[in-house]
Amino acid sequence: MTRPITIFTGQWADLPLNEMSEFAASCGYDGLELACWGDHFNVHATEDELKKKWEQLKKHGLECYAISNHLVGQAVCDVIDDRHKSILPESVWGDGDPEGVRQRAAEEMKQTARAAAAFGVPVVNGFTGSSIWGKFYFFPPTSQETIDAGYEDFKTRWIPILDEFEKNEIKFALEVHPAEIAYDIESAKHALEAVDYHPAFGFNFDPSHLLWQGIDPSLFLETFDEYIFHVHAKDVTVRLDGSRGILGSHLPFGHPKRGWEFRSVGRGDVDFDDIIRTLNQLAYDGPLSVEWEDEGMDRRQGAIESLEHLRAVDVIPPIGAAFDAAFSEQDSE
Repeated sequence: MTRPITIFTGQWADLPLNEMSEFAASCGYDGLELACWGDHFNVHATEDELKKKWEQLKKHGLECYAISNHLVGQAVCDVIDDRHKSILPESVWGDGDPEGVRQRAAEEMKQTARAAAAFGVPVVNGFTGSSIWGKFYFFPPTSQETIDAGYEDFKTRWIPILDEFEKNEIKFALEVHPAEIAYDIESAKHALEAVDYHPAFGFNFDPSHLLWQGIDPSLFLETFDEYIFHVHAKDVTVRLDGSRGILGSHLPFGHPKRGWEFRSVGRGDVDFDDIIRTLNQLAYDGPLSVEWEDEGMDRRQGAIESLEHLRAVDVIPPIGAAFDAAFSEQDSE
């Protein structure tokens, strides 16, 4: 038994879905995690359009276990500026008034829950944004009241969204990630507390965003066992050699002077074998979804390599298969 391995289409949204599906199937992927941008998934699609979407996937022998709306979710709690215009649908950006953007983004996330239910997938992955991410350094001096207000803002804006998710029997999986309300273990605990452990709220586990911060990805899994709704497979390499900094030095991804960089699965520092063993212990049987990001190589080759690496390490042992079981059997003869 192995888990289904899918590929997230967010970094492939420039390709028509039919071309993306054909490529993923030719590689041997089991399915797609559909991004809610490009032509891959429209949260306002009609029932007939959603049926045709499934037909398109089934034509290539592919499944879908989750859709993802990271970009719109980011705007729900963020301090809105011109950067958001480039990632949001025109209907959400509107006139660019920050509060209007946040409210329209919230309504779009509610619609995403309804669309997921209509499409028949149980999980929506995404971001939440954060009004306090920019205050993580605590200078100028930042009061606890300011931080508490940030979590309260998250609660106020997201509880109605999560209620809509629960109503439609859909889980929202926040990708724990810098710039979000939860970006490490402690902030993830605070996020859960802020929404009163809402039954629709949990996490999309991505080890790459944890490792470069110095966090043990497997410890994160163990800490949030029942809240792991989905898993991303993405790799990262950390190169802190005394001259490169952990905060990125205001350098773009791919710059040789950055202190860390995303890598194709199997080419970085993430110990996927250890992660798989931890997922086995937690009895996670959902998909492993490759989120491919690597500035230094061709993405098609990276997608092929990533799948091969995960197939090699994703082995779920049969129950009771202790390595020394044969010893006692031999002794009994």
